[in-house]
Amino acid sequence: MTSSLREAVRRAARSLADAGIDSAEADAVALAACALETTTSEVHKLMIIGAPAPDGFDDLVAERARRVPLQHLTGKSGFRRLELSVGPGVFVPRFETELVAGLAISHLIRRSRQFVRATRTDLGSLPGDPRGSRQFVRENRTDLGSLPDDPQGSRQFAQGIHTDVDSVLNKLPRSEPEHRTNCLDRRVVVDLCTGSGAIALAIKDEVPSADVHAVELSELAHAWAIRNRDDLGLDVDIRLGDATLAFPELEAAVDVVVSNPPYIPVGAVPNDPEVRDHDPEVALYGGSSDGLRIPLEVAARAAVLLRTGGLFVMEHADVQGNSLLAALGATGSWRNIQDHVDLNGRPRAVTAVRAG
Repeated sequence: MTSSLREAVRRAARSLADAGIDSAEADAVALAACALETTTSEVHKLMIIGAPAPDGFDDLVAERARRVPLQHLTGKSGFRRLELSVGPGVFVPRFETELVAGLAISHLIRRSRQFVRATRTDLGSLPGDPRGSRQFVRENRTDLGSLPDDPQGSRQFAQGIHTDVDSVLNKLPRSEPEHRTNCLDRRVVVDLCTGSGAIALAIKDEVPSADVHAVELSELAHAWAIRNRDDLGLDVDIRLGDATLAFPELEAAVDVVVSNPPYIPVGAVPNDPEVRDHDPEVALYGGSSDGLRIPLEVAARAAVLLRTGGLFVMEHADVQGNSLLAALGATGSWRNIQDHVDLNGRPRAVTAVRAG
C-alpha cells in the first residue's frame, strides 16, 4: 500500500536526521517538492489533504542520507532573489556569500543615488537649449554628453532636463529600491572566480544598470555559469580563464571588483561531507598553508583592474579576517580596509578602497 505524503516526509526527516543532517525536515520537504515537480509550499498543502507519496521520493532521500548535496539532487540552489542551476563540477553557492554580493550591491545603489543627487544639483548650471524646445529634451535625455552650447544662457533647457530626471525616477518601482538606478550612471563590475555565476548574476539582477563581467577557471563551472546566465536572461559577460590575468582591457577602469576565491588552507579537511566529497577542489583550497595565496593573488589583480576609489569585496574564512586585512594593508594598494561579519556573527568578507 502506498504511504501518504505526510508519512513519507516524516519518515524521510527521521532518516536524514539519523544521517547527521541538521536541516533534515526542510530537506525532506524539498526532496518531495523535487519528486512532485512542485513547490515546497504546495507540498505542505498536499500533506494536509492526504496526498500519496510520489514515485522516486525514497530514492532521493537515500541519496541525501549518503550526504549527496541537496542541491545536486534538486538541481537548484537559491541565492538572494535567484534560483540557480547547480550540480557536479560547480561550487554550490552558500548563504554566507549573499553578504558578499550584498556589500557590492549596496555600494552600487549608494553611488547611483549620489549620482542622481549630483545630477539634480548640477542641472541648474547646464547650458540652455537655444531653440527653447522640449523636443530637444526628449531627443537627448539619454545622452547628456551631446548637449549643445547655449550662447543665450537660457535656463529653460536646464529646467526641462531637471523635470525629465524626476519623471524617470518617479516611474521606477518603489517597492524594490535596488532598481532605482539611473541609466546615465553605468558602473563597471568584475567578479573574479565566479563559479556558478551567483554573485555576478545577483548584481546584474538587482542593479540592472551595472556593466557586469565575470571569469571562471574551471570549464565545468564556467558551463554552469553560462547556463544560469542564459536561463535567467541576464546580460553578463562570463569568460573562461585565470582570474589573476583576466580582463586586461578593463585595467584601471572598473568600479567594483568582487570575489569569492578558494580560501581553505591546504591540508585542512572540510567537516561537511557535502563540501569535502562533492565541491570541486579548485573552488575550495587557497594554495598555501594559511589559505591566502590565491586570495592575495586575486586581490592583486583587483588592484590593477580598479580605478582609484573603486571598491574591492572578497569573502574569506572566519579565521582569516585579521591576517587578510593585515596582508592587504601591507601592499599599499588599499585604504579603508574593513571586515564584515555574516548573520552568524563570524568574520566573512573584507572591503577595501583602491588607493590613489
